[in-house]
Amino acid sequence: MIVTLIVLSEAGFWVLLAAGLTLRYAARRPRAGTAVLLCEPLLEVVLLVVTAIDLRDGAEPDWKHELAAVCIGFTVGLGPGPATIRWVDARVAHRFAGGPKPVMPPKYGRARAVREWRTAGRWTLAAVIAIALLQAAAWYVGQDGDTGSLRMWQQRMLWVIGVNLIVAGSYTLFPKTAPAPTREQAREQESTREHEV
Repeated sequence: MIVTLIVLSEAGFWVLLAAGLTLRYAARRPRAGTAVLLCEPLLEVVLLVVTAIDLRDGAEPDWKHELAAVCIGFTVGLGPGPATIRWVDARVAHRFAGGPKPVMPPKYGRARAVREWRTAGRWTLAAVIAIALLQAAAWYVGQDGDTGSLRMWQQRMLWVIGVNLIVAGSYTLFPKTAPAPTREQAREQESTREHEV
């Protein structure tokens, strides 16, 4: 039942996203579209409640409960969530509603390092939420239950945090520099400067 609910929760996000954006842009009802998009967190609450009830009813914690905790953590930290909704919304608005062209992420220098730290922050948030939910499950089961697999998943989430911090740190210590402009690009830049003067 929990696995089915996880699948329905993930699929439900995309259904709500499509319905919300359709209401917002095709039906020209932005408030109704926003209301539908705000229903998405309810899917995660239902998954959390069903998982807690299953554990309360005596189920031994196993991969289904661990997967539910990780899915909830990653949904809150990474999306599908507000960041994903903003990303899709900007592209739909540009394509179908005459909105501005979406800003492309930076590729070089300090701006890229800042972007990588934000990404690492989101992954860290996702992993910390998963660790907290796994810890809550361990406390909920108590000392009589087998919590070894829950602890193992907590360690995996610590690895996720570590890898993301290393990647972000590498962009800070060794920033990627923009390639040198080609001769044609240099001529165009020089020509533009001459016209500005």
